[in-house]
Amino acid sequence: MKTTSPIDALRRQLLELLEGGHAHIGLADAVAGFPLELIGRRVPQLDHTAWMLLFHVRLVQLDIVEFIRNPQYVSPEYPGGYWPGRDAPQRPEEWGETLDAWRQDREALTVMVRDPRTDFFTPFPHGSGQNLLREALLVADHDAYHIGQLVDLRMLLGVPVRDY
Repeated sequence: MKTTSPIDALRRQLLELLEGGHAHIGLADAVAGFPLELIGRRVPQLDHTAWMLLFHVRLVQLDIVEFIRNPQYVSPEYPGGYWPGRDAPQRPEEWGETLDAWRQDREALTVMVRDPRTDFFTPFPHGSGQNLLREALLVADHDAYHIGQLVDLRMLLGVPVRDY
């Protein structure tokens, strides 16, 4: 029987967390079948539209991925730089394009986590103590929070979430 090292076990657990499907619905399922005519609709009980949440989740993930791989990267201004500034996309295609970009950025992050040479614990020289473990957990945690908001928004708009 092959013994798994603690780092390999950590890597596997991080990938399961990032790839989803355990504790809660993933982003793809949370937005699947969301009617385009409702992605910019506000409801009194929530502060954001589906478009705003998808845009925000994608932008935060991109910000973290770029911070990891580019020491010269400059983050957007907080908090305004992390939100779209409008309730709906300017073009309906932006919804799918944004979801595709989120998937590409997620794949970039999982490639880093999958790499057996990855050091999860050493702080990045260009940061203030951040390391890959912290950043991967931050992405997963942030997504989970906003995916919950998307599911709530769907329910308030009368758009059922398919079984997962």
